[in-house]
Amino acid sequence: MNASDSVASAPPDALEPVDRAYLERAVALARSARDRGDHPFGALLVTADGTVIEAMNTVNTGHDPIGHAETNLVRDSGQRLEMDELATSTLYTSTEPCAMCSGAIYWAGIPRVIFALSESGLRDLVAAQEGVPTLALPSREVFAHGGRDVEVVGPVALAEATEVHRGFWV
Repeated sequence: MNASDSVASAPPDALEPVDRAYLERAVALARSARDRGDHPFGALLVTADGTVIEAMNTVNTGHDPIGHAETNLVRDSGQRLEMDELATSTLYTSTEPCAMCSGAIYWAGIPRVIFALSESGLRDLVAAQEGVPTLALPSREVFAHGGRDVEVVGPVALAEATEVHRGFWV
């Protein structure tokens, strides 16, 4: 299996207005996370029947190094939803999922991810956080090593997705 067999991608202009609204909500959650002292990341999951589950980063307030918004969201969604509901859901996130979060998304069976700020765009803003550089591993590459398709839409140009990070990573 090669990378093109296991991952589907769509251009940002394929975004429906409802998708943009959910993505904007993910960025608003990132702002709320930052305002309470956490890293500026937010995510939400929308099921086929319209159920919405939201999560924010809890790395600082939860003293949890793996408390990324997407990981928190996958954990919460997995406890609240059946696997068949996860399998028809879309995950929206303010910033492209890191390798850890991409793995969680994959193992949860979530088939579609839409993100605003790219991993490379984040790296341009964050040279090193607390002495630990970011991983240069795009989510599409992580998903490409799996055995099923994960549709990835992004980056989607939302100025506020970049702005929420400005001045935080110093």
